[in-house]
Amino acid sequence: MTEPVIERHAFDGVQPTGMVSFTAMADGTAEEYALLDRFERVHAAGLADRVLGTLDRLTGSLGGYRITRLEHSLQSATRARLDGADINWVVAALVHDIGDELAPFNHSEYAAAIVQPYVPAEVHWVVQHHGVFQSYYYAHHLGGDRDARDQYREHRWGPLCQQFCAEWDQNSFDPDFPIHELSSFEDEVREVFGRVAWSSDVTAVGSERLVS
Repeated sequence: MTEPVIERHAFDGVQPTGMVSFTAMADGTAEEYALLDRFERVHAAGLADRVLGTLDRLTGSLGGYRITRLEHSLQSATRARLDGADINWVVAALVHDIGDELAPFNHSEYAAAIVQPYVPAEVHWVVQHHGVFQSYYYAHHLGGDRDARDQYREHRWGPLCQQFCAEWDQNSFDPDFPIHELSSFEDEVREVFGRVAWSSDVTAVGSERLVS
């Protein structure tokens, strides 16, 4: 958790104006930081649009597969939706590989950091660890340890992550699977990323099952 000590509020719709006078953060006043907080809330309110835009750009990432990374993401989210998963899991499935653009060697942690303030703790954990669980399906072909996920054998959410990968991730590279379009997920993305960040009601454990 990166910024839990600061109370975060949703954007109230009032566009701020002005500029601080300081050139070193140590010299800022309470009034100046209140102004910056309003600017930050405006910026945060646009997060859903940036997430959707980044997903849309995944069409050009990671060649060699039979589908694009965007199509893989949509297929994962479509499977979650069709299985009756709640909005947190559907959005997690949609964005779980969003880190491929800028964090190709730690994409799980990247995606997890994006969703963490807006989803229940178990959803964040699964996104954060899906990379090591997913490696079960291929690591041994590349000289790696496919059983690396066993380090989480006793973790309460290990079975959730194993199920996430088995049912919505490793099998979502099928060009013949009918996926739902990105636009069909916009409402879910806007709802999740429109929540008040770090709210205890949001990040509390919500369910220890992928589907009810």
